[in-house]
Amino acid sequence: MNAPVTTATPPARLDRKAVGAVVLGNALEFYDFTIYAFFAKAIGETFFPGGSATDSLLASLALFGIGYVMRPVGGVVIGALADRAGRKPAMLLTIGLMAVGMLMLAACPGTAVIGGWAQAIVIAGRLIQGLALGGEVGPSTAYLVEAAPPEKRGFVASWQIASQGCAALVAGLFATGLTLALGDAAMADWGWRLMFGLGLLVVPVGLVIRSHLPETAGADHDPQAAASTGAVVMRLLREHGRLLGLTFLVIAASTVSNAIGTNMPVYAGATLGLSETAANAVPIALGLASVAFPLLGGWLADRFGRRPVLIWPRALILVAAVPAFGWLLREPGAPAVYAVTFLLSALSSINAAAIIVAIPESLPRAVRSAGLSIVYALSVSVFGGSTNYLVNWLIAATGDRMMPAYYLAAFSLVGTVAAFLLPETRGKDLKRG
Repeated sequence: MNAPVTTATPPARLDRKAVGAVVLGNALEFYDFTIYAFFAKAIGETFFPGGSATDSLLASLALFGIGYVMRPVGGVVIGALADRAGRKPAMLLTIGLMAVGMLMLAACPGTAVIGGWAQAIVIAGRLIQGLALGGEVGPSTAYLVEAAPPEKRGFVASWQIASQGCAALVAGLFATGLTLALGDAAMADWGWRLMFGLGLLVVPVGLVIRSHLPETAGADHDPQAAASTGAVVMRLLREHGRLLGLTFLVIAASTVSNAIGTNMPVYAGATLGLSETAANAVPIALGLASVAFPLLGGWLADRFGRRPVLIWPRALILVAAVPAFGWLLREPGAPAVYAVTFLLSALSSINAAAIIVAIPESLPRAVRSAGLSIVYALSVSVFGGSTNYLVNWLIAATGDRMMPAYYLAAFSLVGTVAAFLLPETRGKDLKRG
């Protein structure tokens, strides 16, 4: 007869301040993601001048993708650290590294001032940030799921996704306000740096609150916690390989949806010809949908189960992608761009809320953080960093402005099939196994 496993008792009430501190890292990630996407042209001209405007834009998008190279490393190292030493030290490490990476981009002089050193500094900054972001989602999401009441795990975890919407909304409002105040020329010259600086202001608050959170995992709470990173990874591959493969595909579809959404300012300006002010307001539509609808998705997942919310919103995106972009090209104005962005973001947000709770529920606590971190980091590194580049390159190479729709539909088909094969996890006892 096996001895009972000693487990940490979840807090009776996960207060709002604690939830805010936990989701702050994810919010910073999406804030950075959004800001970089619609200031990609200005960043490219600052650090990769010369050649055509398209060349600078593609170089900037390639720089954006460089950070994704380090995400799997962060997923393995920091995700496993959270399973071995606890969620809190991992979350403190990631938010500190994020701040360093953002600061290196915001404060670095342009290539015209310090030459090739500028490119080296911003590349190093994106690599550091990629390491942090790869290790952020696993520990923080595992913490939310472990600390939340069982009947509200979906709703509590959905704040991870809602925080992305809040970040996109704040980014859109800040960018639009600054553009109106400073003008397009000033924003392209130096104003974009202020956007990254504003994001850094919340880091000290996050560090203080995270440092006072109670622990929910690690060797002190789980006798099955592995002694090394290698042991964590080997157990994951040996015991949960099929699950990791399916969740990789599900997250890949969600990642492509997010990337297409955050690329809409570039698409609206460079492809549809919207003004810079109108294009910079696109993240507001993205943010509005991404704030409310993840919470709806989390509530639905608690009420009806994880699988329906994993499957149906993704299937609707599959059906709607091509008609939506077709209408957008027939009516290439700001209202149509905002409407399409809102629709696709709403469906993707509902779907993402189920993903973010179902995956950690599917894994035992001793490998929960590493499992989510690794599969999330791999999916995002492969598809998050490449989608914007590939879509813009395909449009330039083929002249077909429907490429975002085809790309999104293809991944949504794969994501729908993979979601259908995942098990139901609502009501699972996370103290066992």
